[in-house]
Amino acid sequence: MLGIKHIRFDSMTYVLHYKNGKVSKEGRGLSFFYFAPSSSIVAIPMGSNDLPFIFNENTNDYQTVTIQGQISYKIADPKTLADTLDFTLNDNGQYKKNDIEKLNQRIINEAQTATTAFIQSIKLKDAIRSAKSIEERIREGLTSSHPISMLGIDILGANILAISATPEMSRALETETREKLQQEADQAIYERRNFAVEQERKIRESELNTEIAVEEKQKQIAEKRMETEIQRSDNERKLREMQLEADISVETQRKMLIEQKTLNDKTEADTQGYVLEAMLNPYKNMDWKTLTALQQNSDPRFNMALAFRLLAENAEKIGNLNISPDLLDSLLHRSNDEHR
Repeated sequence: MLGIKHIRFDSMTYVLHYKNGKVSKEGRGLSFFYFAPSSSIVAIPMGSNDLPFIFNENTNDYQTVTIQGQISYKIADPKTLADTLDFTLNDNGQYKKNDIEKLNQRIINEAQTATTAFIQSIKLKDAIRSAKSIEERIREGLTSSHPISMLGIDILGANILAISATPEMSRALETETREKLQQEADQAIYERRNFAVEQERKIRESELNTEIAVEEKQKQIAEKRMETEIQRSDNERKLREMQLEADISVETQRKMLIEQKTLNDKTEADTQGYVLEAMLNPYKNMDWKTLTALQQNSDPRFNMALAFRLLAENAEKIGNLNISPDLLDSLLHRSNDEHR
């Protein structure tokens, strides 16, 4: 109504609102009303983009290779890009021009330019195996390119997905490679057989050397066994001699011990006889009665026995002797009790 419209953008879109030729609003994810007759809106996508590419190059040996890959980039400076390409929206919110394709093509052209000199300096076989080198040259070429820096974009990476020759050359390379692999296989078979023969010779030589070493070792073992037997016999003889010497020494010491023990026993017996004689000498001439009295035995039975002995010695002087039964019974019962 009356040319006033409302427009809204997501957060991944950078918006420049020009009003009467000057920037009125700018930023990401804006939403605003504007007067269409005096307004111009530029919308630049800020997200990262993956740009696939495919182009052909000639190698040093005049062969064509096809390089396929993709380049990842994002818009770092939307105002610089807006000054270079046209991202203006019409009244329906659509781009007036498809300059995003122009941007992609410029990036691809710069990538091909960075690759051409390198591919033309190497041969076909080397080019097919140079994916990493081509990736590095594309990244370096785009990063240092002045036209790319004027677009306000950052190169995130470059990936080579395939490098291939023409179908005819691919078949020729396959045939050449197949023949070379066959030759290598034949050479490997020859080398394997030659290696087997050489190994067989080494094994046989090793077996002979082993047999010689075994015979020599057995000879050494026999000599060592003989030396061991001689040494064992000599050791046994020495042990027997040492045992005999030890037995003789033991018997000698035993003889000396017996003689010494006999002498000691004799001396001890003489000593005991002398002591006993010295002890009994004072009593040698004493009467037995005196000796009995010296014992001072207070046992009534001892005294009764002594009395009966005196009676027996003087029996011719005694006419009659009466002993009461009570006395005998008392003596007999007391004796029996003590024995028990």
